[in-house]
Amino acid sequence: MTHGTKRAAETYDAVESHEGLIRWSRAYCTRAVAAHGLDVMLGPVCWEVSTRAKRRAAAVKTPTIENASVGRAIDWSARANGVGESTPPECTMSLSWRAFESFDREEWSATLRHELVHVEQFQAFGATDHGPAFKRRAEAVDAPVRVRRFAEPKYILSCEVCGADAAYRYRECKLVRESSAYRSACCEAPLHCRKRQE
Repeated sequence: MTHGTKRAAETYDAVESHEGLIRWSRAYCTRAVAAHGLDVMLGPVCWEVSTRAKRRAAAVKTPTIENASVGRAIDWSARANGVGESTPPECTMSLSWRAFESFDREEWSATLRHELVHVEQFQAFGATDHGPAFKRRAEAVDAPVRVRRFAEPKYILSCEVCGADAAYRYRECKLVRESSAYRSACCEAPLHCRKRQE
């Protein structure tokens, strides 16, 4: 896929810059909110592109709202105490450039719908998760509950008895360094760590 600067009406395949990706994604989200009946205000959504993300295709970054939980609606006007807006606080849609380069238009659009469900939950409840309510809503808007990985993990941890993969890691950590101290769920045997060949 080639990427570079184009006008706001650029096609998916013509997106070549971070600004272009944000423009295309924002325009798609505007259409998706209307088409799928998502209760989302895009005004308080900020946009950014990450070049570092290796596992997540996109993410919605939200401020922590005290005592918020999915399923318990928040009256933002009551929380404003007459001092501020009665709209939800800003959240940020963080888009991974690497995922965009790896996904076709259909998969990227589905990823954006997944993130819009997070925005919808945050704006309604002040919190978001991947629980049962998220799963039902994601299904209703034809979005995956989990977005596929677009990068291969650097380390693979497997059961020393049956060889089944038990975990994956993208960087060195305690589990990677001390893998034999951990047990597999399948056979309760020590884990073996191997580094993926590049």
